[in-house]
Amino acid sequence: MTVTQTMHKTDQELKTAVTEELHYTPNVDASGIDVQVQGGTVTLSGEVNSLPERLAAKQAAMRVGGVTNVTNKTAVRAPMPADVNDEAIALAADQVLTWTVDVPANAVKADVQDRRLTLTGQVTWEYQRHAAARAVTYLKGVKLVSNEIQLASTTPTAGTKAAVEAALRRSAELNPVNITIDLDGSELALHGSVGSWAQRREAERAAWSAAGVTSVRNELHIAS
Repeated sequence: MTVTQTMHKTDQELKTAVTEELHYTPNVDASGIDVQVQGGTVTLSGEVNSLPERLAAKQAAMRVGGVTNVTNKTAVRAPMPADVNDEAIALAADQVLTWTVDVPANAVKADVQDRRLTLTGQVTWEYQRHAAARAVTYLKGVKLVSNEIQLASTTPTAGTKAAVEAALRRSAELNPVNITIDLDGSELALHGSVGSWAQRREAERAAWSAAGVTSVRNELHIAS
């Protein structure tokens, strides 16, 4: 079977495609989500049953070809049992962080207010920050995760920029010809264009993997 994909979609076509993708995604209940599209930017609103479902809805919208940006205004509204309170969530968060192998021991603290969980502390790598947020996202009752974990400041080597450029060239997902890199101390910026959100995320992942990088500004835009 040959699949033909139109290079450019109207906003109405994008709305239809995103709505269909939400209904097709098994871990999203699309019945409570409203989709609006303007100029390729998708806005999701309505109510979902959990934080993972909220994130899955955004990821579903980002998978649709032609989408240039996604604003997620959905809210977690599921009622919780009486024993799932801030204290219980904080205790569970501490336990799961302790048992998560990608999170350094005693490096991250979780604080919970009104089922909104804030992570603080300091780690060495971005993947460790991501691992901590991922671990607590799936706890029952959590409405929002704010990741305020800091990266330890180190000095990039003289070859850091070249290493990121080489990583972009190695990637099977990317054609880095339209990507440029600026490195200012430990802060790295990506400029240019890519063909999809998946490529944009892959370029950012490669940038975060460089030793000494503590900030990545992803200014890549999706070429229509």
